[in-house]
Amino acid sequence: MNLRDQLKEILPDILPRNPAQAIKGTELIEMVKHLLKQDYSDATLRYHFSIMSCDPSSPIAKVEQGQGYYLRTATIHAINSARNLFHAGDGTGEGTGAELGLALGRASKFRAVVRRYLESVRQYPFTFEESFSADAQSNRWRVPDLAVVDWLTSESAAAGMDKRKLEVHRRLGESPLRITAVKLRLALDHATVLEDLYQCLSAAEWANVGELIVAAPIEDPGLAEEVSRFASRHGIGVISFGLAEDVLDDMPETAVVENMGAREFESLKNFFEVRRHAVPATDRAHDWQHIVGSAAINPDFARFESWISRCLLEESVISAREFEDLDRAARPKVVQEHVA
Repeated sequence: MNLRDQLKEILPDILPRNPAQAIKGTELIEMVKHLLKQDYSDATLRYHFSIMSCDPSSPIAKVEQGQGYYLRTATIHAINSARNLFHAGDGTGEGTGAELGLALGRASKFRAVVRRYLESVRQYPFTFEESFSADAQSNRWRVPDLAVVDWLTSESAAAGMDKRKLEVHRRLGESPLRITAVKLRLALDHATVLEDLYQCLSAAEWANVGELIVAAPIEDPGLAEEVSRFASRHGIGVISFGLAEDVLDDMPETAVVENMGAREFESLKNFFEVRRHAVPATDRAHDWQHIVGSAAINPDFARFESWISRCLLEESVISAREFEDLDRAARPKVVQEHVA
C-alpha cells in the first residue's frame, strides 16, 4: 500500500472534526510516523499533507486562515450533493470555475446552517451525500438532501426516548417516529420552481411529509403564490431562511458552522429569519419497506436504516453524527491506542 492510501486509512482516526482543534503539521507527523508500515522523512509527510489537503476526496483539510489540519467534512460526496442546491446557469451555478466554487461554498454553508438549526429545535437531521455522483442524476428525484426524524416517544425530544411510550407504540402497531424528507435550494425562480417543487414531492414519496427549504427569501408575490398553490395541492411544506448571497458569503466556513457551540450558533441565528410559506400535510405514514429495500442498493439509505435501527434496538435517541462517530470508534484501530 502506498503512502497516500495509508494516510487515507490513518488520518480519519487522528484528525479532529473541529478546525478550532486543528493539529499542527509537526505534531501530526509525529503521530503518523508510528503507524506507517515504512519509514518516511518529515519532508515527504509534510508534502503529502499539503497535497492531500487540496484534494476534496481526501480526509485531511487545512485551516483556511491559520495553521493546522482537521478532518475534512466537505468530501467529494458532499460537494456532489451540494450541486443539487442550485441549477446550472441560473446565476448561482456553473459559469466560471470561481463562480461554481462560490455557489458550492454557499450551498455547503446553507446545508450546515439548516442541520444546526434543526438540531437546535430538537430535531434529528440525517444527510444524504453519496447518492449524487455525476452518473446518478436520477437520484435527484428519488433521494432527499436531508431526512429529519422526530421521535414521538416522549413529550420533549430533549428527554430522549420514553421506553414506556415506545412499548405502547409497538403494541398498537404504530411507528414511534415521523420522517420528513427535505430538499434544499439556494433560491427559487419562475423558470425552475416547478422542477424544484416536483423533485421535493417525488423524493418524499416514502416519508411522512416532504419539505422544500430555501436559503434566499421568497419576495416575488407571483412566485410566492405559485409555491403556495402547488404546496396546498400536493401537501408539501415550504420554508425560507431569508439568507441573501452576501450573508452566506460572510459566514464562517462550513466546518466552523458544524462545530459551533450552542451559544455561538444562537448568535448566528441573528443573520437569518426562518419563515414558513406552506404547511405540509401530516396524514401519511412512512414506508419503512422502501427504506429497507433502498438500503440494499444505496449506501445513504443503508446508513439511515442502521441509524434508526440502532436507536430502536438500544431504546435510546442519538444524533446521526453521534451514530457515525460511535460506528467509527467501534472499528478496531491501532491509531486510537497510540493517541490514548
